[in-house]
Amino acid sequence: MAMKAPTHDIDEGKLRVGDPKKVAVGIPAVMHALEIAYEQAGVVRSARALLRVNQKDGFDCPGCAWPETDHRHIAEFCENGAKAVAEETTLRRVGPEFFAEHSIAALRQHDDWWLGQQGRLTHPMILDEGATHYRPISWDDALREIADTLRGLDDPDEAIFYTSGRASNESAFMYQLLVRGLGTNNLPDCSNMCHESSGSALTETIGIGKGTVSIEDIHNAKLLIVAGQNPGTNHPRMLSALEKAKNNGATIIAVNPLPEAGLMRFENPQTVKGALLGGTPIADRFVQIRLGGDQALFQAIGKHLLEVEESSGGVLDREFIAAHTSGFDAYRRAMAAASWASFEEATGLAEAELREIAEAVRTSPSTIVCWAMGLTQHKHSVPTLRDVVDVLLLQGNIGREGAGVCPVRGHSNVQGDRTVGIYEKPSEAFLQAMDAEFSFASPREHGYDVVAAIRAMDAGRARFFMALGGNFVSATPDTEVVERSRAKLDLTVEVSTKLNRSHVVTGKRAIILPVLGRTDRDVRGGKEQRISVEDSMGAVHSSRGRLSPPPGDLLSEVAIITRICGLLFGDSGRVPDSAVSHGGDVDRHQVERDPVDATGLPDPAHLTHPANIPHADWAALENDYALIRAHIANVIPGFEDYDRRIDKGRTFFLPNGPRDGRRFATSDGRARFTVNELEYPRIPDGRLLLQTLRSHDQYNTTIYGKDDRYRGIHDGRRVVLISAEDIAALGFADGDMVDLVSEWTGPDGRLQERRADVFRLVAYATPRGNIAAYYPETNVLVPLDSVADVSGTPTSKGVIVRLERSPIHA
Repeated sequence: MAMKAPTHDIDEGKLRVGDPKKVAVGIPAVMHALEIAYEQAGVVRSARALLRVNQKDGFDCPGCAWPETDHRHIAEFCENGAKAVAEETTLRRVGPEFFAEHSIAALRQHDDWWLGQQGRLTHPMILDEGATHYRPISWDDALREIADTLRGLDDPDEAIFYTSGRASNESAFMYQLLVRGLGTNNLPDCSNMCHESSGSALTETIGIGKGTVSIEDIHNAKLLIVAGQNPGTNHPRMLSALEKAKNNGATIIAVNPLPEAGLMRFENPQTVKGALLGGTPIADRFVQIRLGGDQALFQAIGKHLLEVEESSGGVLDREFIAAHTSGFDAYRRAMAAASWASFEEATGLAEAELREIAEAVRTSPSTIVCWAMGLTQHKHSVPTLRDVVDVLLLQGNIGREGAGVCPVRGHSNVQGDRTVGIYEKPSEAFLQAMDAEFSFASPREHGYDVVAAIRAMDAGRARFFMALGGNFVSATPDTEVVERSRAKLDLTVEVSTKLNRSHVVTGKRAIILPVLGRTDRDVRGGKEQRISVEDSMGAVHSSRGRLSPPPGDLLSEVAIITRICGLLFGDSGRVPDSAVSHGGDVDRHQVERDPVDATGLPDPAHLTHPANIPHADWAALENDYALIRAHIANVIPGFEDYDRRIDKGRTFFLPNGPRDGRRFATSDGRARFTVNELEYPRIPDGRLLLQTLRSHDQYNTTIYGKDDRYRGIHDGRRVVLISAEDIAALGFADGDMVDLVSEWTGPDGRLQERRADVFRLVAYATPRGNIAAYYPETNVLVPLDSVADVSGTPTSKGVIVRLERSPIHA
């Protein structure tokens, strides 16, 4: 039987600290995953769910976006995947009676763990202006309330539509159509806070904002550099791929400020060696780099390769450079002028060690660089990733087997959502294809990303906020500003499976729309529906929920969105004609309705509000997701014959120019070497540089449990991982309680401070001057205006703080 939901928050007074682990996964991970699954859903339901995870006839894991191989094990899930499934398949329920019992004021006092552990939402709820409790509302009334509010806006840009990376291709495509049909591109999403820097750098340098490798490339690489990433906690199934690469003869270099168990040794529970014989060592070298020093590392590698080429030759792929790249001479000159002393200062590594790392690159026949948030959440993240590309271009490590760039995505469809249009800065080609398919003129002005959306809310320029999944309040930086800005909105709408902080930090009015999850059977139009997702390597496959959904009144994401579209735009009765693409003839329905220009597209001069609305058969789309996929295929290149290509568990890869044929859709049609001024954090005396990170019992803002067992933290979360030398130098002792105060000079030149109180110091193996603590507890310390250049990503891995002794003792 499943256990009841907890009645109390995490008691930080029970926090225990032990020794960090030096091995990841193994039987303990299996047992912990099963324990949580059984607590949430019981034995039978848990077993039924876990045996369907990532299977060809099952559902895609609602956790990370790491790809599957064509061959599937019976148990094709990791520990955190099992936790994610348990959270969704839970037998705990949050219905009208729960909200009648708990006021908003009372719910706000609880921590994120308690809120998430209460169970699945079962009924639409509304919080009226000035009310103390949510009350039930019918679906018709809830959706009408949303549509009426949108109609009442003075400007479409007063509406903001956020997206979580769990939304399917089908729901995300319909969501962006709803938003653009309304007349805005305000589509901030979770990518803005994680891999936006990757997309910015890669689009500029190789012409596509995605990685260029497949899972087979990982297996066949001869050198893998895993930088700014903790796969043992954040992408545990990646460890199986790294193990296979090791067995195939690969060298693995781990680059990170913190030593992580998953990159030390992996005990694969699906093999005898892993379960009984001690597993596989993963990293051949651990490079303990200072926070923000990665750009210097990759510039050092590039400088060394060029120096050896100059003295001995045979290092560079000159044929590739000449045929496929531009900017090499400027890059070569910049690296010749670069200083080894500056590289040492930035990284904390001696020149000799930097050259040893570079030698591993020089002697590798094929190299892949993998990275995650440790590289993307700094002010200089985009230049850092440009320099990663520079190093790979030197030896032609793009577009061939076992080589390339591998940004490891988080949420299970965050990349797919961007592919199908969740982007505040859409391309003109995409908008023209949308216009042709739905017979309207999409807005061209760029919309808000996450940070701009918060600024707009705080300034009173936004009145409506809707989130398709996720937990915006706990995911975003500068918590106090976010909470203040939310209170100014007329209406906040959350499409959710579980209770979270965004349901209790609301606008003047708030609506909760309970939604089917990835594991739930979705029956629309008298038949089971399937959805599709894109993994971290550009492969698209289907997902079909197999479990009975919670009893109550739930709709799918697609049903919610299409019904709102119907209320806003009416029903044209048009269904997609799969024989007509945006590159072919104009659809006959469009010809009958709307004047077209010489290109065959709707003529914006003849489309004015309210006539300028997208045309589709919304009811048909709600009841047959294959029709949505037909629209996607007509709009987005690479999705041709979409439905058939995901049938019977099949997977297809989307076009990827660099990978498929060394084609680069850049400004000059070539992969671009870039010259980037070296940047790295300068930490003032008496201050420290904070990185926010997850615990092991956590996925993004979802907190599964109270432990971070690989790091030796148990039954608590408010800790600061700090070197013993820094503890002593600052006059503290291991175990002391401190308050964290971030310091930031704002755009107006004034010093700003933000506080997070009562954290326990934990002596840990981290570089001097660098500390770590968990989010969302420390999001309050990240200034809203502290963002990465170009990408605008919050700098959550580079926050200057000071420690103050807390009046509260352990």
